[in-house]
Amino acid sequence: MDQIDKKGFRLNVGIILLNDEKKVFLASRVGSNAWQLPQGGINKRESFIEAMHRELFEEVGLTADNVEIIAITHDWFSYKFPKKYIKFNQNPLCIGQKQRWFLLRLLVEESYINLNTQKTPEFDDYCWVNYWDPKDIVINFKKKVYNRVLKELYSYY
Repeated sequence: MDQIDKKGFRLNVGIILLNDEKKVFLASRVGSNAWQLPQGGINKRESFIEAMHRELFEEVGLTADNVEIIAITHDWFSYKFPKKYIKFNQNPLCIGQKQRWFLLRLLVEESYINLNTQKTPEFDDYCWVNYWDPKDIVINFKKKVYNRVLKELYSYY
């Protein structure tokens, strides 16, 4: 069960995964042409590091042994959903995401990536892009957070 704070933000982790060429893993959501970095909610009694490893496996098929944590953002980054994405009948009401972000290095061959570890995969395709590209490619309401996260983690890149 996801955690939602008192302000209505879902606690969440985000992942920037780098390959040997320092390219960033970017994934396409199933059934759409919407590209994003892997991310997901933090369950109750789960640390944000545990959530990152769980989400990494669920969405990308990689385990903790397949990656190295290079850096973690110091603070939480948040964004609100546009009204059309808010489920107003949900209790508690979730108005957006509040995220801790990870910069990871892939330690294994790309062939370890598996987008189909779950009955309902989140992604159906992926590509490797330049470090700054995600902030321009993602859906509009995530662009500012992506830009801020990429800036904070760039010194570790």
